[in-house]
Amino acid sequence: MIELNHVKKSFGKLDVLRDVSINVNDGEVVVILGPSGSGKTTLLRCINFLEKADEGTMKMGDKFLELKKAKKGEILDIRRRTAFVFQNYGLFAHMTALQNVMEGLVTVQKKSKAEARKLAEEALNWVGVLDKKDSYPSQLSGGQQQRVGIARAVALKPDVILFDEPTSALDPELVVETLDVIKKVAKMGITMVVVTHEMSFAEDVADRVIFMDGGVVVEEGKPSEIFYKPKEERTRQFLSRIIPQDAYVI
Repeated sequence: MIELNHVKKSFGKLDVLRDVSINVNDGEVVVILGPSGSGKTTLLRCINFLEKADEGTMKMGDKFLELKKAKKGEILDIRRRTAFVFQNYGLFAHMTALQNVMEGLVTVQKKSKAEARKLAEEALNWVGVLDKKDSYPSQLSGGQQQRVGIARAVALKPDVILFDEPTSALDPELVVETLDVIKKVAKMGITMVVVTHEMSFAEDVADRVIFMDGGVVVEEGKPSEIFYKPKEERTRQFLSRIIPQDAYVI
């Protein structure tokens, strides 16, 4: 589904992605972990061309791109295949919840307003906020806003959904309900790449976990391998702050 090779990205003199290569299979849920500044969010944004990589290639389905040389039409095609769920929700403040979900259906997928409304209402109902369809983002809690963001992604029926720390801006009591919705998405069989610090979620849902640090992939494997039998010392150091030491098998 997605194959990234030798991706590099710098901001000025700061090398954020130094040489990253990953594969994500069709229908797979891949969780990317790592400390702040490790490059995981930048990698996600490069997949969707919210940032343009300096070097590297990407294959998505039958589409092959040199990331730096990608043309507008090629970028639009990738964006039509993907949906992005932002950590700060990314909703349009001047639009209602319903309008936020309809927007991409109308402007990107060129659906009629009647069809877009139907699909948007179905998606909002699916995430449990249909009763808030006429509310503006400022009238919604953080958890409700994020569920609207997830509804917007699901309504597009994309090949891939990219989640950028979808619970990091939420109050603790709202995290669980949002993760439950994301788990529902995972059960739909949609390919998902999730940047998160929620270890229990990663262990429950991920098919594979990738640990990044310093702009490179340090280690990857099944959740049971990464969390309880990590091979790399840097992975152990990171997880030791989160998982009790006696859980490891070294």
